[in-house]
Amino acid sequence: MPNLTISLNDNILRAGREYAKKHHLSLNALIRDLLAKIATKSSKRSWLDECFHLMDRANGNSQGKKWKREDLYRV
Repeated sequence: MPNLTISLNDNILRAGREYAKKHHLSLNALIRDLLAKIATKSSKRSWLDECFHLMDRANGNSQGKKWKREDLYRV
């Protein structure tokens, strides 16, 4: 398998290592998996298409409730 050298700033490298450790992966495996997902995504649905597909499958029911933007800020 060929080697690849990349440059990352310290914060991204640190965060990547922490994420990989939490998910029981090496940083190399994390980057390889993410790149494989991104590189093969062109043959699959786009992210937005996938979101709409999941919303359609959810069978949610608002029971006729309408929301206004202001409602989103009320806690």
